Amino acid sequence: MHRLQRLAVGGALLGALALPLASTAAPGDAIKLVVGAPPGGTTDTVARSIAQRMSQDLQRTVLVENKPGAGGNIAADYVAKSNPDGNTLLVTFTSFSINATLYRNLPFDPVRDFTPISMLANVPSVLVARKDFPAQSMPEFVSLVKANPGKYTMALGAIGSSLHLAGERMKMLTGMDILNVPYKGTSPAITDLLGGQVDMMFASSLNAMPHIKSGALKALGVTSPQPLAQFPGVPPIGDTIKGFESNAWFALFGPAGLPPETLAKLNAAARKAVAAPEFRQLLEREAAVAVSSSPEELDAFVRKDIERYAEIVKFTGATVD
Repeated sequence: MHRLQRLAVGGALLGALALPLASTAAPGDAIKLVVGAPPGGTTDTVARSIAQRMSQDLQRTVLVENKPGAGGNIAADYVAKSNPDGNTLLVTFTSFSINATLYRNLPFDPVRDFTPISMLANVPSVLVARKDFPAQSMPEFVSLVKANPGKYTMALGAIGSSLHLAGERMKMLTGMDILNVPYKGTSPAITDLLGGQVDMMFASSLNAMPHIKSGALKALGVTSPQPLAQFPGVPPIGDTIKGFESNAWFALFGPAGLPPETLAKLNAAARKAVAAPEFRQLLEREAAVAVSSSPEELDAFVRKDIERYAEIVKFTGATVD
């Protein structure tokens, strides 16, 4: 499971997902939203909320089926090889773009084998440091780290995650030399950061917020191009490091060859689900943003995202067989 997917969107949203799905269709007519993560993570949470609202709009049963593993590749491969009738769809996340170059031998093509339907949400991250880290701002941070190559450490919740590659992009753009310390998950990484065993990490806004508010961690910058209301006084990293931006995203895809009429109906239902005030407010409360798109916009975004991450993956030299 991509470690980003271990994040929780929030108890209120999880509670909302317990509502039954509206349905007038027979079980065989159900639409499956396949998720490459176990129940309870961000992708699963987003999928279940979207499923509920799409079910009500389409008047069909919309179910979530979890197929975790290989950074989302198992679920993506399953959908890529499914019948393009609109009944088997993929709710995926940032690793969809990253895996295109991180994995040597993908069993599918992330562009040719899928029909983009709509973007669903994105979650910015925050560069956090131990509370006694000597830098107080991003300019101070860059100056300090560049003056001390190899001295400071960065915790990684998962190799190849969007959070890992946010750190690599920062190093690539600045020439900073920071030692990566991999962990088996976000939770142990944050635990060691809180304990001062490592100096910094990129963390999802959802995971970082309680520790920043309590003063246990120091927030140096957010990865979004604009400041986040949830983190007053914390500037975008891009204000200091020109060209820097990083967000985790969640989107809906079908297999290649979805009929245009089916695609139009699914896009309309997804956009309506994303626009639901409850969905938007619950995400925004936790610094996540509900975002929809046209199929063409999502297609263009993914193509560009694959190219952007290819550059960072090449810089890191990381590969997975």
